[in-house]
Amino acid sequence: MSYSLFYYFCKVLTKYILKKLLSLYFLFLINIGFSQTTSKSVHVKYINEPITVDAILDEDAWSKAKPATNFWEWFPSDSIHAKQQAEIKMLFDDDNLYIGIKVNSSGNDFIIPSFRRDFRARGNDNITLMFDTFNDGTNAFLFSSNPYGVQREMLLSGGGSDVRGFNMAWDTKWTSEAKIHEDYYILEWAIPLSAFKYREGETKWRFNSYHFDTQENEKNTWINIPQNQFIFSLAYMGDMIFEKPLGKSKSPISIIPFVNTLVGKDYEINESSSDFKVGGDVKFTINNSLNLDLTFNPDFSQVEVDQQVTNLTRFEVFLPERRQFFIDNNDLFADFGNSRDANPFFSRRIGIARDLNGNNIENDIIAGVRLSGKLNNNLRIGVLNMQTAEDQVSEIATTNNTVLTAQYKMFSRSYISFMFINKQATKDYDFLDNDNRYNRVLGIDYRLASADNTWSGKYYFHKSFSPNTSNSDYSTGASTQYNSRNYNITLSGLFIGDDFRSDLGFIRRKDIFKINPRFSRTFWAKNSDSKIVKHSITVIPIFIWKPKLNFDNSDYTIISRWNTQFKNNASLNFVMFNRFTHLYNEFDPTRTDGGVKLPADSDYYYTSYGASFQSDRRKILSYSINPSMGTFFNGKKYSLETRLNYRIQPYFSTSVQLNYDNINLPDPYPDAKIWLIGPRIDITFNKDLFWATFIQYSSQLNNFSINTRLQWRFAPLSDLFIVYNDNYFTDNVFAPRVRSFNVKLTYWLNI
Repeated sequence: MSYSLFYYFCKVLTKYILKKLLSLYFLFLINIGFSQTTSKSVHVKYINEPITVDAILDEDAWSKAKPATNFWEWFPSDSIHAKQQAEIKMLFDDDNLYIGIKVNSSGNDFIIPSFRRDFRARGNDNITLMFDTFNDGTNAFLFSSNPYGVQREMLLSGGGSDVRGFNMAWDTKWTSEAKIHEDYYILEWAIPLSAFKYREGETKWRFNSYHFDTQENEKNTWINIPQNQFIFSLAYMGDMIFEKPLGKSKSPISIIPFVNTLVGKDYEINESSSDFKVGGDVKFTINNSLNLDLTFNPDFSQVEVDQQVTNLTRFEVFLPERRQFFIDNNDLFADFGNSRDANPFFSRRIGIARDLNGNNIENDIIAGVRLSGKLNNNLRIGVLNMQTAEDQVSEIATTNNTVLTAQYKMFSRSYISFMFINKQATKDYDFLDNDNRYNRVLGIDYRLASADNTWSGKYYFHKSFSPNTSNSDYSTGASTQYNSRNYNITLSGLFIGDDFRSDLGFIRRKDIFKINPRFSRTFWAKNSDSKIVKHSITVIPIFIWKPKLNFDNSDYTIISRWNTQFKNNASLNFVMFNRFTHLYNEFDPTRTDGGVKLPADSDYYYTSYGASFQSDRRKILSYSINPSMGTFFNGKKYSLETRLNYRIQPYFSTSVQLNYDNINLPDPYPDAKIWLIGPRIDITFNKDLFWATFIQYSSQLNNFSINTRLQWRFAPLSDLFIVYNDNYFTDNVFAPRVRSFNVKLTYWLNI
């Protein structure tokens, strides 16, 4: 098929999608006021007697509690009851929520890869409970255990409509015990009510649970959820009804001091360094529903390194936030704009600055404060203020960084949000340009979520304020999605002005008008004996224009994909990319030092084909393989991405990631064979002692690195880390680059 014919086909398809989406949107407007009917409830009995958390459930109160049961399958079918049922009983007193769980099984051959806390649910036996404490269908607290009693706790935002809504870095203190029997296992939990945020006097929370059973190959939910929705969707929940109104939680004040010492050497400049830092955080809870976080002389070093990536694009790579200070209610600050192209607040910008040579270096933070949470069931607020230190040698100004946000619930699960961001130098410096003295962003976002999540969307308008800017200093976007059992249709687009600035944000590129509709048709198995659960066809045309250049079409990508999900949890996908790129500046896609760059003002049409296969993760040995080939700018590219996973449960697991890109460009442009290899070894001696080693080699970065970390959790949420980092040059000679040894002690004290 010629490019012009394929381009015409995509235009026709886009028009069809627009018509389909508009008709469905009018249908949505008619039905937006209807809310979901809750079909299940579980009663939570108030008790005065003590409960011993031992996974025996022999107290008299447990025998009087009625369980939440009658789970439904979500996978491989969503229309029958689960073969192996779970029973969940709940009790509470003035201080704790007690949960007793019996999970039936066909045997005790469970899959438990490790003792490490905050495990991933996929490929594990486990059960998770979700608590929507403000009954808003937007945010929830998640607690989970596997048959060994290993804990995980998470925050979920965005209504459970996207995996990016999970925040696994959140921690809280709670107790769990487990006992494995011949054909079931018992879990007993005690979760302090102070771990939750809720309104005093509340008598009802929304609740659901999902359960992964690897022996029966089932994923089950208490509330029946259709497979076209995520298993953790907050649109589908029952009620947990408390026997008496909840009182005011006796929330402790958490003091989290740390001591960190580091010694290292930069062999490139032959300079040794050492550092000793003492600081800490303080956490308060205000009126059961607001978090107040203070940090003093914080240490934001990453004891776990970021994974290296191969970047063949012209744009910056997004890496997620992991620092604890920013975790609670993180969505209040980070969920504005477009997460891929125009996120106005990206917390990793704080504590990083550019030196005289344009290099990103650490910028010390003096102190910070965050206030975030609910004022009532419908209104959430967020306030963040941090002061960074000056570094006159590197010509870095001391700055104040402020973010103010408010979120108000509308209809059944939708909400409108407002934000104000300000980054401003707090001193005058001769080296500071007037353009960089301040940057401010003011914006409004509306998040659409219908009661059953059939309709969802996001709409925003942001304007920046900086010295010497013109009228093109705003960013706006809209996205509407219709998600039914057989069809998933999205209309999405955005505009980012050439003068739009958000110094605390992640803006991939500016001066663009982009549309990226999506059309997907899913076909479901017609009988339970089929080896295929579902397969789908998806087309995503992405077109980008440059408004300042008379809306010149700068590039497009048309993605055509076929996905297959097998009953044994394996998946197979095929994809085709049709691309066009106009280079406005010269660019070397191989990133070769001294290589001849592709010329500016040149056009490239190129097509590639790929496939991917993911094996059954329940197996001791599992793997994924993703080959691709095709044209690349004015040459060709062959790529292979693969990952191999092996475990000796629950003590040892390892994985090896291998990415290979072979780029062949015509003379005089450089060729490249780019390797990215990343073995990871994880040893968990018990629930308190872990040893992880991550080895990475990137030929693109000319770097070989070893990061090995020993973690001892000597008390609840209190850790001793011993970390060794080693980096080597690999281009001409294998030689040391940067080496460091880090010891960090963190203690979590509740008073």
